[in-house]
Amino acid sequence: MKSKKKTLHTLRQLHQSGTPITMVTAYDATFARLLAQAEVDALLVGDSLGNVVQGHETTLPVSIDELVYHTRCVTRGAPGAFVVADLPFGAYGGELDEGIRNAVRLMKEGGASSVKLEGGRPMVELVRRLVAMGIPVMGHLGMTPQSVHQFGGHRVQGRSEAAAAALLADARALAEAGAWGVVLELIPAALAAELTVALDIPTIGIGSGQGCAGQVLVSYDLLGLNDEFSPRFLKRYERLGERVRQAVRSYADEVRAGQYPTAEHAH
Repeated sequence: MKSKKKTLHTLRQLHQSGTPITMVTAYDATFARLLAQAEVDALLVGDSLGNVVQGHETTLPVSIDELVYHTRCVTRGAPGAFVVADLPFGAYGGELDEGIRNAVRLMKEGGASSVKLEGGRPMVELVRRLVAMGIPVMGHLGMTPQSVHQFGGHRVQGRSEAAAAALLADARALAEAGAWGVVLELIPAALAAELTVALDIPTIGIGSGQGCAGQVLVSYDLLGLNDEFSPRFLKRYERLGERVRQAVRSYADEVRAGQYPTAEHAH
């Protein structure tokens, strides 16, 4: 039975009912199809593809052309999914028209259902303009990976009273500008819970505790495809990295031993 198309209305209904929203990253058609079949609520084409797909240390090298390409792959693989696409570093935050143009590309060329951008009050005018054009916008606060050098690494944000107040002001400003939701990354659990209560829009946490309205994880991480990455917040639900290695070793061993292919694999 074909699943019903997931939309922004779907997510808002979940939030209104108090049901936690589930989001995972996707970067290609095959994974997108599998993740959608698992009935997650939303797929995020994150600029984290710079880390897990391209092998960079940060998300900064990812271009808007690459985000459009990967978003297009995901929407083809999971046409019924609600797909959020990241605006990458350098694609917004300068000239307002540039941010608008790149958001339109993610929607028009990539087929995204929404765009996501990092930053608070400085992004309000862009959020307001995009929403007025009919483009759903998701915010991202706390440890924003595109500002990794400014933060001096991946560090928990909002620990001081002043920093917590700034995050609350940023979150409220994004909501008032029309953002439908906001990712809260690496902020203290108590603060994330406070922000969640203060906002009418859903908060989606990563490394920010149980008090958020939903959670997001990088699919490669939750599936255990990278043994070297093990932050405190991550729970591995599988260890596919080892299973992949074992499967490929078995294939290689059988080919070398003349056990594959056999007659049943020939035409």
